[in-house]
Amino acid sequence: METRHLRPVSTAPLWRDALGSHLRELRLARGETLHETASRAGISLQYLSEIERGTKDPSSEMISAVAGALDEGLAELTLAVSRKFGAQQFGAQQFGAQQVGAQQVGPQPDSSAQVLALAA
Repeated sequence: METRHLRPVSTAPLWRDALGSHLRELRLARGETLHETASRAGISLQYLSEIERGTKDPSSEMISAVAGALDEGLAELTLAVSRKFGAQQFGAQQFGAQQVGAQQVGPQPDSSAQVLALAA
């Protein structure tokens, strides 16, 4: 009998977890059910649930469909999720910046395009 060596499961947060969490927050803030949002996005209720729970890695087309159903632009969604992911990765600090005294130092993206470039 052959023994397989499994790689340890990482405990680091994944981008899909931050994405799912943010999409759920947007949906709940609108007072919508999974069914309502999934129907407008053109995806199944089950698939949206899996995205929100971070168990699926949706394609960019699926992310765009869900964002559109929630009246969120793709750039705004990416920026918000990147900040949330950064906070999960690096603690409560603002993504990409550190506080030094009363001054903030570090990269401060001032547009969605810069954040998208950083995310790539």
